[in-house]
Amino acid sequence: MIGEDNQEGLISNPDNASSPGNLREEEVPAWVGRTLVRLGHSNFRAGFSLSARDRSYARARGKATINRHAHEMLAKRVGPAHPLKDGKQTPYRGHPVFTAQHATGTCCRGCIQRWHHIPKDRPLTDREIDRLAALVMGWIERDLMHHPA
Repeated sequence: MIGEDNQEGLISNPDNASSPGNLREEEVPAWVGRTLVRLGHSNFRAGFSLSARDRSYARARGKATINRHAHEMLAKRVGPAHPLKDGKQTPYRGHPVFTAQHATGTCCRGCIQRWHHIPKDRPLTDREIDRLAALVMGWIERDLMHHPA
């Protein structure tokens, strides 16, 4: 069983720096898929699923709106080098992105550092936020596919 601290398979090119922000655009979908598999080996991360209410909300708002929310929430809540109340800033429910952040290890800077090798003591770049939002969206889309309307 792969534990929370296992970082195997994080990046597609071992010569590349370990930050998801260094992935080329065409590498992102494969990275999202591999990362979701890796996260699935954690009992804690694998235990999350969207509530019926959050699924309904995501379907009603559509992918573009939820993706915009993911970018906004990641930038505001975990984007700064030292977010307010880091480790406690992301609710466990109330929006599909919140649940997805916990499921994908993007809920706080500690989890982002542990799971995605992005150091805590600097702000996230726009590109890193884009990659983490792609991961959040991949998780939400997978949950919606596993729970058809």
